[in-house]
Amino acid sequence: MRALTSLLQIPLDIVDRQHGRLFLWLPVCFAVGIGLFFAQSLEPSRVLLWALAGAGALALLALRRMPPRAVPLLIAVVAVIFGFVNAGLRTHLVAEPVLGFRYYGPVEGRVIKIDRSASDALRLTLDEVVLRDVSPERVPVRVRVSLHGRQDFVSPAPGMRLAMTAHLSPPPGPTEPGGFDFQRMAWFDRLGAVGYTRVPVLRVAKSDPTPLLWVHQLRQSLSTALQSRLSGQIGAFSAAILTGDRSGISLGTAEALRGANLSHLLAISGLHMGLLTGAAFYALRLMLAMIPGAALTWPIKKIAAAGALVAGGFYLALSGFNVATERAFVMVSVMLVAVLLDRQAISLRAVALAALILLLFQPEVLPEPGFQMSFAATTALVAVFSIVRRMSLMTRWPRWMRGLATVVLSSAVAGIATAPVAAAHFNRISDYGLIANVTAVPVMGAVVMPSAVLALLLTPLGIQGLALAVMGQGIRWILFVAGTVSSWEGAVSRIAAPPPATLPLIALGGVFVILWRGRWQVLGVLPVAAGFLLWALHERPALLVSDDGGLVGRLSAEGRALSKPKGAGFAARVWLENDGDRPDQARAAARSMPPLDVAGVRIKHVTGRGWQEAAPTACRHADLVIVNKVWEGARPEPCLVIDLAVLRQSGALAFREERGALWLDTAYGVVGARYWNTPELREGKAVTAREARAKRPLVALGLRFGGAEDGEVRLAQRER
Repeated sequence: MRALTSLLQIPLDIVDRQHGRLFLWLPVCFAVGIGLFFAQSLEPSRVLLWALAGAGALALLALRRMPPRAVPLLIAVVAVIFGFVNAGLRTHLVAEPVLGFRYYGPVEGRVIKIDRSASDALRLTLDEVVLRDVSPERVPVRVRVSLHGRQDFVSPAPGMRLAMTAHLSPPPGPTEPGGFDFQRMAWFDRLGAVGYTRVPVLRVAKSDPTPLLWVHQLRQSLSTALQSRLSGQIGAFSAAILTGDRSGISLGTAEALRGANLSHLLAISGLHMGLLTGAAFYALRLMLAMIPGAALTWPIKKIAAAGALVAGGFYLALSGFNVATERAFVMVSVMLVAVLLDRQAISLRAVALAALILLLFQPEVLPEPGFQMSFAATTALVAVFSIVRRMSLMTRWPRWMRGLATVVLSSAVAGIATAPVAAAHFNRISDYGLIANVTAVPVMGAVVMPSAVLALLLTPLGIQGLALAVMGQGIRWILFVAGTVSSWEGAVSRIAAPPPATLPLIALGGVFVILWRGRWQVLGVLPVAAGFLLWALHERPALLVSDDGGLVGRLSAEGRALSKPKGAGFAARVWLENDGDRPDQARAAARSMPPLDVAGVRIKHVTGRGWQEAAPTACRHADLVIVNKVWEGARPEPCLVIDLAVLRQSGALAFREERGALWLDTAYGVVGARYWNTPELREGKAVTAREARAKRPLVALGLRFGGAEDGEVRLAQRER
């Protein structure tokens, strides 16, 4: 114990300076543990999780015997451990069957969600799924189907039981190594299959009258009523912000909002929840204050806070329990409960508690842009305005000037705080976003949301028309601002995707600057600078190959040249966006395709009809041949062949030159063997790190590990 104590000595003056701030570090350490769990290349075993949980519990019991200066460090370590264990526990709790093969045939299920895909097709999420000739224990709990072709025979509604003939497949892996892992998101959403249908869907039963689906039906009815009273995109916008139904938002409107950095106004998140509960709070407090004697005898502030909490809960249900809305409700609830307990409502402690609650129940939200942007903006705003309040910077200004300065400062701070996250996830920066937010957000807060609350209150009386008209004018202004700003020259700058370490470095550095007290606070700038430096020096892969082998993209002087103008459109769009390029597959395919060779290794791509005759010829002139079919029979010599059978196990490929040699990253190699992408683990079979590496068929082809980490294999140049 003495040896441990000597290792854990912390200068007393540093601990004293952090007094009162240690709780703020709990969600940070908890998040570090969650991040470490998701960064593992091999699924942590249950034995390891139990061992870590036991070690954390023993460490908590040992706190009483630790010197005061060592307690904060030990608590930080325990928080990291429990974050890791909590993410593992959540991974096991959400485990449900994942479709292990491609399926075509009858699909029956109950509609629980209606939205639109990236291609603007209506999309249904079904539960209580029935598949032909598939045993119940292998049927996914939820499937998602996009509707194509003529689908006007049935108007899908939540709770309705539908039947269709559809193509289903397991959730796809990343479109490139290190890219967005849809399989992980689908695992935590209990989504076991995705697909599409081109034949009309049929209704086999009416809506199920369960309470939850009754809320969904109310939400759908309200959305329909809003879009009928407020025509066009104004009605679609109002439905989106009040019910979460974005199905009426056109691609043009969505693109204009993104270009002006106003797309956050569509998501029912912290802004909407804060505005609605704030309007409810002040309205209730004003109504109670107008009652003679009530302000003197009743705790009207607490009553108003309780009423606002109920209004927020109703808004959460009305939105369909969207993840972003759940996150916003937790944050608002923490602040309203603080009012009920006579605590400061808006503080870093409230933000930290909200983050801790969310990560405790949904650790999978940590890598998501919504969580990152919400807490980046909220933390920065609370920190900056606490400085403004402490230094009394605007107390002597006129009221109108303070209001204007608050709007400008809020938009600037939130924009700066979320810019790295938005650029990393969405590969774009809205250069005039500050102008758009300053001119649109006040209208959202002062006109649109209060009118929406008033309309909801007046609806039972049937006199909501005036409130809806006022709300419509506010939305009209917002759409005008979005269309105008996004049309300006240079409104959007394209940004290349950063390496994986960039955002964690920037986040940890920024948090350190905000939370730490003392002269060492400036050290937080170093990881932020390191993150941006890594981003600036990061080079995109020279050659990318889709997971079906049908599309390749080679970097050239003009940008990435694609092998075909149509097909594998999602992969093409993601590649170009990650390059910082315009997501235009046809334009990229029109570029002059350079040789696919990388680092002196000759590479050929063979696809289409006649590939069996073309592949041997290509092999005589190449070191590596990629085909999008399964190669049957003896493989040609002397080249290596990567066919569809290989790609099904490796996922998408990325070729890059490093230290004069060709390095090949595989999508599944980078992600590792996890529950959401490895059937053996889901079946309860143990998979060791060596076995997981051996399952990567690229090794069997002659690609050998050159001292690299799992997921990277080095292809040495072959002697000619």
